[in-house]
Amino acid sequence: MMPATSALQLSLYRDIPRAEWARLAKGMDQPLTEQEIVQIRGLGDRLDVNEVRDVYLPISRLLSAWARGTRQIGSELAGFLGEEQPRIPFVVGVAGSVAVGKSTVARLLRELMSRWGDTPRVELVTTDGFLHPNAELERRGLMGRKGFPESYDRRALVDFVTRVKSGEPEVRAPFYSHVKYDIMPDASVVVRSPDVLIVEGLNVLQPPPTPNDVAVSDLFDFSIFVDADSMNIEKWFIDRFLKLRAGAFSNPASYFNVFQHLSDDEAIETARGIWSDINLPNLISNVEPTKHRGTLVLRKGAEHAVERVLLRKL
Repeated sequence: MMPATSALQLSLYRDIPRAEWARLAKGMDQPLTEQEIVQIRGLGDRLDVNEVRDVYLPISRLLSAWARGTRQIGSELAGFLGEEQPRIPFVVGVAGSVAVGKSTVARLLRELMSRWGDTPRVELVTTDGFLHPNAELERRGLMGRKGFPESYDRRALVDFVTRVKSGEPEVRAPFYSHVKYDIMPDASVVVRSPDVLIVEGLNVLQPPPTPNDVAVSDLFDFSIFVDADSMNIEKWFIDRFLKLRAGAFSNPASYFNVFQHLSDDEAIETARGIWSDINLPNLISNVEPTKHRGTLVLRKGAEHAVERVLLRKL
């Protein structure tokens, strides 16, 4: 289903096989234990010690070095202008489909980057908190398009990242409950002067809606797109749905508690319907077209492991 990589994309990226990328980890200490990795990985992910060492440890080192280089450029610019150099957070965007594993990637990079001396304070915010509340989505007739670009408060997200990047000592983001499937009005996520801010979400690499608008991706210093064939992602989504039915959906407070008593066949059919009616159209129309905007693309195979790394040429 995914189109073949175009000549333009090939010219934009270094296409690095996993084995070649893994050689970059030589001499690097593995900072995470197997237990820590189990706690980080998402439902259905098969993240293990080898994947962390071969793929994500080099990425974390690259990001830390990139952050250091960005600060150096900022310092030189401030010196040129005769200004004092403020400490500006390095902002990383992580994008990709539902169920592709982008949340795990974001959590893992938060842990790994915080172990490097250049980037000890790393904060992670997901764009779920910038979804419009369910009542507003209902009012606009968008509950069936939750996760599509129009279901987010784009201006609030841009304002949040702008304030963090401007050096405000404390910035608050709305809190989204995956149990209630809604924004919690009395809760928030607080970000305090990080070295690195990771912003994770489906549509974070979307271009601005009009030429005069600012996209949140305009504020990123580095961006990652987690990529896989849609047929594989569909399978991962269904597998995850079945696991949630046996776990989180059994919570009486869960928005999705109505799915708890479905038979296996009914659950598979329900998950397949959600995928084909909502997630696949969003992937095709909105998420997949932004892949080429990533600084780095992680290409996953059928077993959820990264097989290739595409790094944009400078």
